[in-house]
Amino acid sequence: KATDPSMSEQDWSAIQNFCEQVNTDPNGPTHAPWLLAHKIQSPQEKEALYALTVLEMCMNHCGEKFHSEVAKFRFLNELIKVLSPKYLGSWATEKVKGRVIEILFSWTVWFPEDIKIRDAYQMLKKQGIIKQDPKLPVDKILPPPSPWPKSSIFDADEEKSKLLTRLLKSNHPEDLQAAVLKVAVVYVITPF
Repeated sequence: KATDPSMSEQDWSAIQNFCEQVNTDPNGPTHAPWLLAHKIQSPQEKEALYALTVLEMCMNHCGEKFHSEVAKFRFLNELIKVLSPKYLGSWATEKVKGRVIEILFSWTVWFPEDIKIRDAYQMLKKQGIIKQDPKLPVDKILPPPSPWPKSSIFDADEEKSKLLTRLLKSNHPEDLQAAVLKVAVVYVITPF
C-alpha cells in the first residue's frame, strides 16, 4: 500500500505501517531495502517516486540495521542502475532520476560517515551521470534522523538508578525480582 501507484496521494499511514513492520520483523531491515529497490526500479513513475519516499522514511526511522544495509554498494548499485544509461537510466523518467540524485546527495550531507554512499555519488559525478549537486527541496527531503538515546532511562533519575543498582547487587531473590519489576514497569510506561 505504501507504494501503490493507483493512489492519487501517498498513504502516510501505510508508510508508517511499513516502517513499523521493518522495525518489528527480525528480517525487516535486511529484506525491506530489496523490496523497495524493486519498486524504485518500476516503469511506473508514481510507484518509483512513492518507493523513494518510503526509502527516505525508513532511512530516518528504521534504525541502524536498515541504514547499514542501504549504505552497502550492493544496494547503492540498485539506485545507480536507475541513473545509468547502461541499465534503467534510458527509460527511467527525469523526475525519478532527479529524486534518486537528490536522495543520494542528501545522504552524503547527512551521513558523511558512510563512505560508500559518498563514493557512489562521486563516481556518478565523475562519469558525468550527475552534472551538478542538486538543491535540496525542503518539502521533499526529510530531516536527518534524531539521534537515538545512548543512555539508560535510569540515568535521568539518580534515585531510581541507585535503588536499581542496590537491588541488583543484593543476594536476596526478592530484591532481584523487585529490580526486574522496576525495569519492566519503566519499559512499559516509557514512550519511545
